[in-house]
Amino acid sequence: MTNKIEAENFIQDLAKVAEVRAKVAQSLAKISETLEVAELAGKQTSGELGLAREIEDIKVASKNLREGVFRLMVLGDMKRGKSTFLNALIGENILPSDVNPCTALLTILRYGTQKKVTVHFNDGKNPEDLDFKVFKRNYTIDPAEAKRLEKENKQAFPDVDYAVVEYPLALLEKGIEIVDSPGLNDTEARNELSLGYINNCHAILFVMRATQPCTLGERRYLENYIKNRGLSVFFLINAFDQIRESLIDPDDAEELEEAEAKVQKVFHANLAEYCLIDGQNIYQERVFAISALPALRRRIKNSFASLEGTGFPEFMGALNHFLTKERAAQEFRQAQILASQANSHVQEAIARRKPLLDEDVNELKARISSVEPEFKKLTEIRDQFQKEIRIIRDKKARVVADSFRSYVLNLGDTFETDFLRYQPNLNFMDFLNKEKREGFEAELKKAFEQYINDKLADWTITVENEMDAAFLELSRMAAHYGASYTKVTDKITEKMTGKKVNSFNSSGQEDDSPTWAKWAMGLFSLARGNIAGMAMAGAGFDWKNILLNLVTVAGIGTIIGTITGITLSPVGLALLGLGVGVMQADKAKKQLVQVTKKELVKHLPQVAQEQWQPIYDAIKECFDNYEQEVSDRIDDDIQSRQSELDNLLKQKEEREINRGEELARFDKLETEVLSEYKKLENIYHNFIEAIT
Repeated sequence: MTNKIEAENFIQDLAKVAEVRAKVAQSLAKISETLEVAELAGKQTSGELGLAREIEDIKVASKNLREGVFRLMVLGDMKRGKSTFLNALIGENILPSDVNPCTALLTILRYGTQKKVTVHFNDGKNPEDLDFKVFKRNYTIDPAEAKRLEKENKQAFPDVDYAVVEYPLALLEKGIEIVDSPGLNDTEARNELSLGYINNCHAILFVMRATQPCTLGERRYLENYIKNRGLSVFFLINAFDQIRESLIDPDDAEELEEAEAKVQKVFHANLAEYCLIDGQNIYQERVFAISALPALRRRIKNSFASLEGTGFPEFMGALNHFLTKERAAQEFRQAQILASQANSHVQEAIARRKPLLDEDVNELKARISSVEPEFKKLTEIRDQFQKEIRIIRDKKARVVADSFRSYVLNLGDTFETDFLRYQPNLNFMDFLNKEKREGFEAELKKAFEQYINDKLADWTITVENEMDAAFLELSRMAAHYGASYTKVTDKITEKMTGKKVNSFNSSGQEDDSPTWAKWAMGLFSLARGNIAGMAMAGAGFDWKNILLNLVTVAGIGTIIGTITGITLSPVGLALLGLGVGVMQADKAKKQLVQVTKKELVKHLPQVAQEQWQPIYDAIKECFDNYEQEVSDRIDDDIQSRQSELDNLLKQKEEREINRGEELARFDKLETEVLSEYKKLENIYHNFIEAIT
């Protein structure tokens, strides 16, 4: 059973996480600063230790944590009460909710010391700063106008990309950022814009309405854009209080209980499949009946008023647990791993350096010369891994591109069945009326857009599975090549120092994989800024966003333009040919589908052929980016190991190295890094203990 939590407790828990996040970021910053100082000092003594990559990764991770927030995305059809819900959640009525304002814009709500709105445009125009009154006036539309635009498949503000609302609110200040999306029954272009943000959010809050349970549009969206995508979704059944208002006798407790049970049953039937994680049913932790308007009224009067009976305490309890415990623990764990790796690298580098301080120049040169074959083996391992990546790259790029071609060519096989759910529910007599024909055509075009978008979204799930399999395979290869690499580097150390290599693993676990291999296996997504999303963490890249972009690459515009362009030709003539006297709805619909299918099949081969190469190139680029990053990290590691030796040799040739001072400097460096790492580890473990 989910624990209840009120708004004040939620903010307090967020504040605790923000405090821990700041401490972890500070420890990472201290480690990077210590390493930088040590490398600078090394230039004047026995040489640098080759810690540049660690310094860069830790700096990026520290910055990400300092700037880190929990990003929530609010999805839902228009008129579901999204703005009312958000106002109740943040505790102030700042987002208009009486008409359809701003739901036509993707709006990002974040903390700011001053109240302001910045509107960003997509036509190259500079962003515009507005106050709230002007924003509401300029970007608010009448409900009737909103309905007309929706029917015509037009955007209310086509030149606007998104808006950023800054507000000095406690919830936002403590680490919450909210992305308020356009309605799902807005244009397909707006839907795609919303999808582009999904993988960069920690959780999705999907707002539905108790009095309109699971509409066709909502089911379509869940099926095509939420299902099987590994997203964390909370379903909020809003306006649950309005069930009472629809009863003949609102005071009849038995009738009310029965009505509420029926609504709950409908939602459970439609949402249960989205609340299964690894076979575990988490429906009770993901679906909540809420009453946003009563909650908002209470919070406007008192920011910390009890919301008992509105469903908010239960919802905030679940959201609080998910964000401040599950997700926060993942972030801090990644930081702990990063610090552990840096600490181990420092110990290893110093252990390699100490025995060489006593060597004279000639002996050092001889030792360096003796390990040249090993360094050659390291580059061979790099080249072998690169070759494996390219083999998988070429194979998967072709498989994905071929799958698109086959998928598109086969659309005609199931079109008559598939298109039934999208077909406009219109009076076909409207088509004979010149004045009403424009509305008919707009509805038909929108139906095609939905159909094509959904079909291609379905195809991307197949692509995700292909990519998941590919990067799982690459992760295993990285482990294999990493183990071979470590054997060679151990051999280099033994040859240089004459001593057996000891493992330096800060966490006490038996894991000698080099840093680059750990990154390639997915442990360093934090260092790349991929804190949110967690998509394809195996590579540290946000692959799911790339796959969503493939929908555009795959020529949605081309397909839609090709098909909808025939509306007034074969399809239109077919409808006109039926004649007024025999214009029966079923016959008209059947004729519409048949003629449309004929035109669709005619153009699909061209689309399939033209888009094969762009898709092949897009998938290839994914693997090329991965290969480049892995190769850079291997090269950095090889170069740092060579530089360690070259730097020491150069210093010995130029000056007498004070062995005692160097040993003292190394001891100080080890102590400082280990101390800061232990401090970070204690912060992490204390946090874990506090949440368990």
